Amino acid sequence: MKKLFALLALASLAQVAAATEVIGNAKDAHDKKVAMCIGCHAIPGYKATFPEVYQVPMIGGQSAKYIENALKEYQKGDRKHPSMRGIAGSLSDQDIADLAAYYSQQK
Repeated sequence: MKKLFALLALASLAQVAAATEVIGNAKDAHDKKVAMCIGCHAIPGYKATFPEVYQVPMIGGQSAKYIENALKEYQKGDRKHPSMRGIAGSLSDQDIADLAAYYSQQK
């Protein structure tokens, strides 16, 4: 009987984990979230000068998974650019998924 309860508990935890998967919404990102990105990432050939001269990449057309991973790496400090660390640190998982969905659909 205890094994049955343990199995049911594990099955319910798996359902909760699957239900909490974050799905990106490109329209939400376009309407509310990309303003903080376009100032640098939408300017062809743009170079930031803090903390050093840095070629800002165009992120349109990158895979959503790549963008999500990059933003999470900035949040954790695995990527070091201070401006991006600050921006990524202010994002929720839903924000990241929405931005990734939006930019993955761009050219």
